[in-house]
Amino acid sequence: MSVDDTQFRFEQTVLPHLDAAYNLSRWLTASEADAEDVTQEACLRALRFFTTHHGPNSRAWLLAIVRNTCRTWLEKNRRREVRGTLPEDDTLAPVSSELNPVSLAIRRADRELVRQAIEELPLEYREVIVFRELEELSYKEIAEIVEVPLGTVMSRLSRARERLAEYLAPRIADGTGVQESVKRTRS
Repeated sequence: MSVDDTQFRFEQTVLPHLDAAYNLSRWLTASEADAEDVTQEACLRALRFFTTHHGPNSRAWLLAIVRNTCRTWLEKNRRREVRGTLPEDDTLAPVSSELNPVSLAIRRADRELVRQAIEELPLEYREVIVFRELEELSYKEIAEIVEVPLGTVMSRLSRARERLAEYLAPRIADGTGVQESVKRTRS
């Protein structure tokens, strides 16, 4: 296969997922400028290894590269964030597919408040929330990308949703979070 054929296949297969790649980078680095750099590096890595990719799910493949690139970047630039504070017991916790209070809160809450809540999560929780709730990946796809058992994904999602509920519920109930967000946008 020629270089032109490989480049064309790369553009057709991977580039449609560039927004998802940037979105993940943005959430994991919490910085637009850093997300641009990480996404660019991840795309270069994807291009370098594109000839070895033969799976049907190019989006998951690219997001795995972005995740690993983010982790490498964070380890180098913000070591503290990679060494999160997850509970020792990361066992399976039930996850309901019904609309739970967190899902309802996310639908009603101010976007800035939700963004702040997600950014407060430890990296391991933040990435599974982004994969599931924002990128709408399946639990199986998340497990493959994050390279952990399915039960660990479910447990992390459950704990992430609990933490989001703890953060959002009081701010939504009394309206202070929304009011603070409005004040910041006016300043």
